[in-house]
Amino acid sequence: MKKALSMLPLVLALAGMSTVSQAQDAKGGDAAKGATKAAMCIGCHGLVGYQATFPEVYKVPMISGQGAKYIVSSLTAYQKGDRKHPTMRGIAASLTEQDMADLGAYYEQHGKGVGTAAPATLAKPAPDALKDRMAACVACHGANFSAPIDPTYPKLAGQHPDFLFAALKAYHTDGNAYVGRSNATMRSQVVQEADGKKKLTFSNAELKQVAQYLSSLPGDLRVVPQSRFR
Repeated sequence: MKKALSMLPLVLALAGMSTVSQAQDAKGGDAAKGATKAAMCIGCHGLVGYQATFPEVYKVPMISGQGAKYIVSSLTAYQKGDRKHPTMRGIAASLTEQDMADLGAYYEQHGKGVGTAAPATLAKPAPDALKDRMAACVACHGANFSAPIDPTYPKLAGQHPDFLFAALKAYHTDGNAYVGRSNATMRSQVVQEADGKKKLTFSNAELKQVAQYLSSLPGDLRVVPQSRFR
């Protein structure tokens, strides 16, 4: 079990105890308690440049600075099977709602004061070929993709491009036991479905362009190294 946890591509990045306050989020998450529950994540998300190898190869996502409610939302999606990653599903299944809230509060605070905060306005325009189709992305994730209109939506700016590509591609992946996401809103952005047939709104090559663009934007997300031995 410990070995599995150390390989965990959890949508979480680890933080130092010195950065944690007793502040609580709107659902009662306690950042200090979250710090004591985050040890399972350090083996992947406390390491700069760490890559997941199963079921796909990509850098594990940065989540220090991510919104607390998005952390809870993503863990809940893994727990329910709306996201299929097998290791993540196993970990999420072990968490209570309180655990998720505490972890969310912890990660949202972690990374604050590290680096430069995301700008309030768009740092650079989307590629011309994608601009019109990405209008809906701006509408949900904010002008610079760092201020989502709904706190259960993620910040995207500055995230690893290979992870973003894998995540986007997962929304139009069907029939795979290990890869896939079933969020209806995101599904509708990458796939058009009619009469039982589907047509990709973005090709894989275009999804890579989207991912590279989002990654190039300055954002709040960080990888903050942390030792397992605290």
